[in-house]
Amino acid sequence: MIYADFNGSAPMHPSVREYLSKRVIDGPYANPNAIHSLGKKMGMGLEKARMSVAKNLGAKMNQIVFNSGSSEGITHVYHSVLNQTTKRTIITSGIEHSAVVQANKFYESKGFKIITVKTNPCGTICMDDFKSHFENNKSDIAMVSIMAANNETGVIQPHAEVGKLCSKNEVIFFSDTTQYIGKTDFDFCQSNMDFAVVSGHKIGAIIGSGVLLVKNPHSLIPLVFGGGQEFGKRGGTQNYIGAETLAVALEAFNEEKQRLNEINEMRLAFENKLKESFSNIVVIGDKANRLPTSTLMAYTGIHGQAVQIELESNDIFVTTSSACSDNEPETSKVLKAMGICDDIGRGVIRISFCTKVQQEHYDKIYNALFDIYSRLNKIKVS
Repeated sequence: MIYADFNGSAPMHPSVREYLSKRVIDGPYANPNAIHSLGKKMGMGLEKARMSVAKNLGAKMNQIVFNSGSSEGITHVYHSVLNQTTKRTIITSGIEHSAVVQANKFYESKGFKIITVKTNPCGTICMDDFKSHFENNKSDIAMVSIMAANNETGVIQPHAEVGKLCSKNEVIFFSDTTQYIGKTDFDFCQSNMDFAVVSGHKIGAIIGSGVLLVKNPHSLIPLVFGGGQEFGKRGGTQNYIGAETLAVALEAFNEEKQRLNEINEMRLAFENKLKESFSNIVVIGDKANRLPTSTLMAYTGIHGQAVQIELESNDIFVTTSSACSDNEPETSKVLKAMGICDDIGRGVIRISFCTKVQQEHYDKIYNALFDIYSRLNKIKVS
């Protein structure tokens, strides 16, 4: 089996699986906020995980708030920022994840003005358009919400440039880093981001674990009330095992990231080989800087779900866009924002790996796709 949907959800990293096999068997278990010795031991383990996560993300320990994942983190950011400002403008993009899109819609219904920056055909936001909106609304911007890397295309956004402009003008900048962290280098303190998010299941930790990174912890108001956990910023007994697996997964990535250039070359060679074999192959975002592990591609006129089904019969698992819109048989909003036509947009498949991908994985997918596209093209032509 070849699992190539790491952007959707990553299987547990081998290091996490090994850690859990010992942790689950050996225990112990207790409330990490309890004052008895077992509770203190759990609390120390949680803080050790926080220290490790902070180190691997270039953050301070008090900037790490453990939660259930990015959707919660995004909601928490919007709730905290927009309930503490009199400004009413949010600048965002047309390629954001559904969690951001829905947050924008909710606060638009509360009277906030949503400005959507144009997207270039290559998949990056148009910085000229962003700067124009920024200058025209500078005095009323409550928050800028621009993702770091797109979950469908893998295209890396100009978040560093956005962050510098926001920092210079003291404008809050939130970046959805869900698909960025664990796929490439990241340093929170150097990012000029006020908020960033991590979902454990995207990086090989267990599902239901996550992190909200907060530049100024004092600015965050709680979304979930409880007994003062997570510096009083996120109530409820912490998922301490989830936090521990996050630490293990991030540590593993930082040990493996020296392979990123090699992986990028493998991916580019795979894409070029397919384009040489089929003139109708389109790789979305191939003119932009992309994550080393992501490919979004289409054979013009051949439906992506048909290709997905054929690949699955070969024990190869991919998606046709993001998991949140994979069951919609139409061009995704991200591709529409890029100006991608339906003939291409409905034909996309997304191939996404982790840092453990090997050449043989790409070879097997190429061979399967060569056979599938050859057969489906004959059916299409006839």
